[in-house]
Amino acid sequence: MKIAKAVAWLGFFAMSAVLLNGFINGDFSQDGAELLANPWGVVSIVDLYVGFALFSIWIAFRETNLIMAIIWITLMMIFGFLTGSIYVLFALYSSKGDWLTVLLGGRKDTVLLQYK
Repeated sequence: MKIAKAVAWLGFFAMSAVLLNGFINGDFSQDGAELLANPWGVVSIVDLYVGFALFSIWIAFRETNLIMAIIWITLMMIFGFLTGSIYVLFALYSSKGDWLTVLLGGRKDTVLLQYK
């Protein structure tokens, strides 16, 4: 669990740094236009949002509160894996060392009952 926490913290700090750099030094409309004009830029954007969508499926499954799931998924679509890193940290720290709770969240007991 320590390695997972370290990777999540690293992701949080890396995403914070690059987002801050982008907001300070970038021009979203100009840079975005250049990115979308490049075929590999389009590949990168599609790849990114497929990752967001797949990660959001896990969030939606894991969360038992619909409002919280909507909030997390919305933040995921806006801030990307900065939100993903925060969500993983939240899952890791609130699990009290239990990997099944990390992975299944509030649905852990329901899932375990299905396999007894």
